[in-house]
Amino acid sequence: MGLYLGIDFGTSGARGVAIDDKASIQAEVRYPFEDLPVEVMPSCWQEALFALLGQIPEGLRREIGAIAINGTSSTVLLVDAAGKPIDAPLLYNDARGSSVLDDLRSIAPPNHTVLSATSSLSKLIWMKQLPSFSEARYFLHQADWLGFLLHGYLGISDYHNALKLGYDVEELKYPEWLQKLQIPIQLPRVLPPGTPVAELRSEIADNFGFRRDCLVCTGTTDSIAAFLASGAKLPGEAVTSLGSTLVLKLLSRTRVEDARYGIYSHRLGKLWLTGGASNTGGAVLQKFFTNAELVSLSREIDASEASELDYYPLLKAGDRFPINDPNLPPRLEPRPANPVEFLHGLLESIARIETRGYELLQQMGADKLTRVYTAGGGAANDTWTAIRGQCLKVPVIASTYTEAAYGTALLAMGGRGDEGDEGDEEVGEKVKG
Repeated sequence: MGLYLGIDFGTSGARGVAIDDKASIQAEVRYPFEDLPVEVMPSCWQEALFALLGQIPEGLRREIGAIAINGTSSTVLLVDAAGKPIDAPLLYNDARGSSVLDDLRSIAPPNHTVLSATSSLSKLIWMKQLPSFSEARYFLHQADWLGFLLHGYLGISDYHNALKLGYDVEELKYPEWLQKLQIPIQLPRVLPPGTPVAELRSEIADNFGFRRDCLVCTGTTDSIAAFLASGAKLPGEAVTSLGSTLVLKLLSRTRVEDARYGIYSHRLGKLWLTGGASNTGGAVLQKFFTNAELVSLSREIDASEASELDYYPLLKAGDRFPINDPNLPPRLEPRPANPVEFLHGLLESIARIETRGYELLQQMGADKLTRVYTAGGGAANDTWTAIRGQCLKVPVIASTYTEAAYGTALLAMGGRGDEGDEGDEEVGEKVKG
């Protein structure tokens, strides 16, 4: 029996899922994150990664043939020649890049994906002013760095993570306008998601009892991993990830890109995964309610009755999609005394933002929405599902699998494929060179 391990680094914790050749789950492991200062996050990520490997039952570890990792899109860090972080990472929702957008607009094509305060490229340009920048040798995404910890090769990424760095996913190369920036450090070499990079470092394989020939593959982003897990396959089918934030992905025959609205498209085989990410979502709900309250109060909501409250639920100013405005103010007033009414207003308001997002994608030329699969913690809330169905006016169903780690395990399985050891070593050598 061959097994494949997918590891998901989300905002609230890390998870691992091991699947067999028939894509059936054989093991699931978790590592919750504490609320830590951003400066210590890389060491926390590293601790979580190795803790997850150790949690997998020993007998299964010997069967794992390939590993892939997903991370939060546009969570980035600078590392030195040895791969050690030289400063605090910038997280997915860090908008410090807004200060360099005017400079970026003079170079990047109009309405390009990178023209966002939270894009990887705007973060990189902002980072150039850091005193520590002179020590930097590589710019990496979260998934790139975690992959490096396993295979030992620096400067490798995938074209899902590299999209917001400006990588051209249609031509599969860095565009000329990006090269004109003359960035003084190494940009990642970009490979297709799920490409074998190299075997697991021998000391890790021996320490944890993995196969010496276990391959580490390039990864993806958390929301694409959730899409891969969902079961959605046809143009017009979409996945909404209701986690800490709200992420929409609509499978389309047409590529749609427009930075004015925070819209971008990822390559997915011969189709395009078009969508955007809003800062609204579960993190706002958890500011006001415990998980137990969310469950009990949701049961008291009459989903067939529309709420009279109109919010734009954000933890702080700024959103990325469907309104791309780093200064957009949160709207959480008036707040009724009855917590059931307040929660109803929040759930319906987030559903309206989701609906507005899908309407915008279709107006921009994406395929007509036919069905929405739901991933993330919000998928378990039946009341919210009913409210969303009324807003979206298409069937809303739970994803086949809701864990992004499952989608990443599928990526690892595809990466292992039927290639012989010779072919896998050749990929590793190319990367090494």
